[in-house]
Amino acid sequence: MSQPESTTKAGEGMRELELYFGPQHLGMIGNFGIILNVEGDTVIRATSNPGYLHRGFEKLMEYRTYMQNFPLVCRLNVMDPDPNEALYAMAVEELAGLEVPDRAQYIRTIVLELSRISSHLFWAWGFGNLLGFDTFGQWAMGDRDYILDLFEMLTGGRVYHTYIWPGGVRRDLPDGFTEKTLHALKHLEDMLPEYDNLFFNNRIFADRTQGLAVLGKEEALRLGVTGTNLRATGVTNDTRKDEPYAAYADLDFDVTTMEDGDSYSRAIVIRLEIEQSISIVRQALKRIPPGPAWIKTPNPFKWNIPRGETYVKIESARGEAGFYMVSDGSNKPYRAHLRSPSYTAGILVLENLLKGASLADVGQIMLSLNIAAPEIDR
Repeated sequence: MSQPESTTKAGEGMRELELYFGPQHLGMIGNFGIILNVEGDTVIRATSNPGYLHRGFEKLMEYRTYMQNFPLVCRLNVMDPDPNEALYAMAVEELAGLEVPDRAQYIRTIVLELSRISSHLFWAWGFGNLLGFDTFGQWAMGDRDYILDLFEMLTGGRVYHTYIWPGGVRRDLPDGFTEKTLHALKHLEDMLPEYDNLFFNNRIFADRTQGLAVLGKEEALRLGVTGTNLRATGVTNDTRKDEPYAAYADLDFDVTTMEDGDSYSRAIVIRLEIEQSISIVRQALKRIPPGPAWIKTPNPFKWNIPRGETYVKIESARGEAGFYMVSDGSNKPYRAHLRSPSYTAGILVLENLLKGASLADVGQIMLSLNIAAPEIDR
């Protein structure tokens, strides 16, 4: 905490204080922090401080070959890394004119939805612990480990995978992967009613979140909000449906929405999306076609991508993520830029919603927005 500011108001005995709600707090995400100006326990102003984690990745990409950048892009979001791999691969494929095999598109869809489930469970751990539901938080984190086991079996890595790349995926599904995935999904499906009984249907959860930090539909659209935060205001917006990629056009799923735009609605949308993702993975495993899982590409150290520029987008666990890439005809990107949903949610939306909020609600308002700090300062 910094020194109190001498800003006593005329006619009032209040003193405005500047507090740093910092990364050491349980309710913060990674290295994220918020500078709060408060009177009593009421927030007057809030300024987001995303920190310096993984800074400068977009510039670093200009000095590495296209294939060397894959270990970088996945680290743009620790909780949900695979969408960034898919974005980068799609941008390279668009510029190079690569056609991805159907089997690879289905495998990408499976990986992306497993990553969404993993991210949402990670969110549930943080949100539950912040509101005092430690048991629920530990359940969610423990169940997330079953998803990480699948990633380890498929890619060799539990958190960062470097699996989706231009032309398809790095390797085909290993023996036993389908059975192990279905087993993990069945366990998670069985746990969802337990989550509801303990947390989502709990009166304490409702009292702490309903009517809190309301984001209106018009305001959300004006600020460029996407993902669960936008769908919580009643807007049926999902890139997987609106502009399908991978194998999403072949699969049947609903876009989950709520109407009130408060912390409660944002949390329920995330909870319901876990069910939809389980259904999508089941369908993809059942319908996955035979054939190759990748196509042959040139030597990665001598691969010169044709001149041009492109913008691709997908639906990550936090909303619409886009990637802009410019090629000058060499073996390295000339420019690379990520459009992350956390930038809008973590700065514009969060700072607005915290005005007038209670100090006790700062952490849960931020977590309800499902922010990933590394996506902001790149």
